[in-house]
Amino acid sequence: MELVAVDIGGTHARFAIAAIGHNGAITLEEPETLHTSDHVSFQTAWEDFRARKGGSLPDAVSMAIAGRADGDVIRFTNNPWTIRPALIGEKLGCNRFTIVNDFEAVAHAVARADEEQFVHLTGPDTPLPPTGRISVLGPGTGLGVAHLYREQAGEYRVQATEGGHIDFAPLDTIEDAILARLRKRHNRVSAERVVSGPAITDIYQTLAALEGKAVPEEDDISIWTRGQDGSDSIAAAAVDRFCLSLGSVAGDIALAQGAAGVVIAGGLGYRIRETLAASGFAERFCAKGRFAAMMAAIPVKLIIHPQPGLFGAAAAFAAKYHGDNQ
Repeated sequence: MELVAVDIGGTHARFAIAAIGHNGAITLEEPETLHTSDHVSFQTAWEDFRARKGGSLPDAVSMAIAGRADGDVIRFTNNPWTIRPALIGEKLGCNRFTIVNDFEAVAHAVARADEEQFVHLTGPDTPLPPTGRISVLGPGTGLGVAHLYREQAGEYRVQATEGGHIDFAPLDTIEDAILARLRKRHNRVSAERVVSGPAITDIYQTLAALEGKAVPEEDDISIWTRGQDGSDSIAAAAVDRFCLSLGSVAGDIALAQGAAGVVIAGGLGYRIRETLAASGFAERFCAKGRFAAMMAAIPVKLIIHPQPGLFGAAAAFAAKYHGDNQ
């Protein structure tokens, strides 16, 4: 059967026609990426995509959304759109639909992706375990966290969480300084204040202050770029510091969830994959005192599927309508 898979974030809304085969295999057509700022609502973005597809779409929809339910309305975290689930059938002309959290969708993608869609980061260089719990986290605009539990015979269950909002725990004097800077604006500093794309600006500003250098306030993209191309040693140090903190948080999540495997997801993780592998990420992941040996035995992967949100949305639909592929 065919459906429309949708992945909506703060900046982009991605659409693709997905097909679910009789054997459960999922394929995606080439996605269309629309800017949320170009459309006043999800409805107008949907109509734009429909026009691009010749005026008609499948009558099944699955949406991965970076948002939260507020009564009968879903509000997005970083764009002004709203969705009323009760009206989806009428507004979109569909008979079946699924709505999942964006990282819930990514966890579905992790459960269904082929082994070649993962690269090894640390721990045993073995495939993710066929049974047990797998923690999934990824830095982006925020810090998404979910987990899935693999059962026998390929069955699995996914749980979205708000794990990105656990407390940030500094491990050295530099991280103490980062925390002190953030405490000037936030009474409580969560992990995503340090482990997310925009957080690189506070890390960079803190390191510059420790060096006694005045640097201008600027957007995070510029700092990530200079940190990766080697043109700015403080930016490079900020990226490395980010990798350390990501390792610490990933280890904390794995401990809390009882993980047998961990997957780092998201476009940011993919872009810095080489830096991540060469950084202190692995050491920090295992730095859990008496549990260091246990942590070292956990395989940690990076998913490199080009569209995990869309693929995961389709997988979530397949899981909900199991056996119904007509």
